Amino acid sequence: MRNSRLPVPTEAQEQITLMNWAEMQSGKYPELKLLYHVPNGGSRNKAEAGRLRAEGVKAGVPDLCLPVPRGGYHGLYIELKRQRGGRASDNQVEWLDALSKQGYQVALCRGWETAAETILKYLQGGKEHG
Repeated sequence: MRNSRLPVPTEAQEQITLMNWAEMQSGKYPELKLLYHVPNGGSRNKAEAGRLRAEGVKAGVPDLCLPVPRGGYHGLYIELKRQRGGRASDNQVEWLDALSKQGYQVALCRGWETAAETILKYLQGGKEHG
């Protein structure tokens, strides 16, 4: 059980830990080398934000994509949140719903460990709904 006085990792720290885990697991699951982050978030100045929108950045796109078909799905999208705090925005919920309707498995995961479990279940052919 986590000591309540310890700081909760940030979403960025959770994601870095998840990507390190994926790299370590890629010997057993080579498909994990295809896992990537969609860098949509973060604060930007207005000019940069406008340029990125013009290039196709869209609010709410999930954080992670594993473009590997399993169990009748085209791939897996994960919206990763920190273990405590933070919530999915309306745009994020809409994207997860739309991707699900297009045949992707989607998950909203709190913390890297939950995301890792979701990924493993997905790669092993199990169905996980987030």
